[in-house]
Amino acid sequence: MDKALQTMINNMPEKTGKSLDEWKTILKNKSFAKHSEGVNFLKKEHNVTHGFANTIVTLSKDENNSDDDLVTTQYKGKEALFPIYKKLLSVIKPFGNDITITPKKTSVSVIRKRQFVLIKPATKTRIDLGLKLPDKPTTDRLGNSGPFGSMCTHRVQITSETEIDQELIGWMKEAYDRAE
Repeated sequence: MDKALQTMINNMPEKTGKSLDEWKTILKNKSFAKHSEGVNFLKKEHNVTHGFANTIVTLSKDENNSDDDLVTTQYKGKEALFPIYKKLLSVIKPFGNDITITPKKTSVSVIRKRQFVLIKPATKTRIDLGLKLPDKPTTDRLGNSGPFGSMCTHRVQITSETEIDQELIGWMKEAYDRAE
């Protein structure tokens, strides 16, 4: 951390009335679509100067993006898809203890030595499941990667838990096996 930032954090209680941790607690219960909304909230509601407000929001964002927060945000307004996501993970995890689940802003990567599955809530009614299956021909169900580009070789569109059948599980297991 650079000296100027550390000095700002050290001066925060005196200049703003609260420590950085106290500000983080206040912001943890808020959800702002934009950085500027958080800054404006601190300036208007707590009379924090722009420089301190910007620093508080920036440092709070870094910490508040936990894996659970990222997944929760992905499924906001798409809550009906969350059981599909949970079922996909419950099927994938037993493939091996070398799997890493990595939530990102808009999707969740499932990695062995490299990513083999990508789970993305694409619409309010559909999850796009990306698979890494080089040289496997596409079918009506096992489509080309579409919007995933080179991150995946194939995509399966899922709208119901019942679509997580033996065929789909087989493709996920094959992608896992190839990712060693």
